[in-house]
Amino acid sequence: MRLLFLNPNTSVSLTERMTEAVRPYLAPTTELVPVTAARGFPYISSRAEADVSASIVLEMIAEHEGAVDAVVVAAFGDPGLLAARELFDMPVVGVAEAAILTACAVGDRFGIVTFSQVMSTWYVDAVTRARLEARFTGVRVASQGIPAGVDTVQDTLGDRLVELVDEAATIDKADAVIIGGAPLSGFAVTVEDRVAVPVIDPAVAGVLQAEMLVRLSLPAPTKGSYARPPGKPSIGLAPALARRMGGPVDRPA
Repeated sequence: MRLLFLNPNTSVSLTERMTEAVRPYLAPTTELVPVTAARGFPYISSRAEADVSASIVLEMIAEHEGAVDAVVVAAFGDPGLLAARELFDMPVVGVAEAAILTACAVGDRFGIVTFSQVMSTWYVDAVTRARLEARFTGVRVASQGIPAGVDTVQDTLGDRLVELVDEAATIDKADAVIIGGAPLSGFAVTVEDRVAVPVIDPAVAGVLQAEMLVRLSLPAPTKGSYARPPGKPSIGLAPALARRMGGPVDRPA
């Protein structure tokens, strides 16, 4: 199987970091196809940035449709996830949702630990969308702003992140903790022996869930809220996305 590993951020280094983190977990017959957004933001950290990136996610999936078996949206807030599920027939997995569902499979209550307060509201939105607020203990953060170098946060904030996992377990009573944010991919496995509860890497949870869904070979819905909507013509969309939306490719004069 071929999995489109889609990074909606424009940072190639983050794509490489996440890809390196997930490869050891892939089945031998799974091929990962990593792609990075050509436009947008180096690192998505707000609702506004996520909404802008959502349309880019749809364009990127449309460009690879027919060449992959499933898609992993590899940004923790899952930009474009629900729209992509509505529009495309193959499985589309968001790493935030996959991590949340995985956490619920190993404990009653879960928390999120991340490196910046800026993203907390967006992360809470992911829990709310999953309707799992009653099992959520909250977000603990290592920094109030976004560090100048997000590529180095594992080194600069690593010890504090471990402390936050312990606080989430001891004070918040979380049974499992999600390590949120693409720059923290690969961190969970390096600290497993330093923490008292399971820590979950969203990118790893995402690719493993995508593999499962491909193997289940579930049909695309023809009824319900995720049935593909009727097609219509559009103006100015990327050609591949315009075709998938069901109308002729048109451009303004």
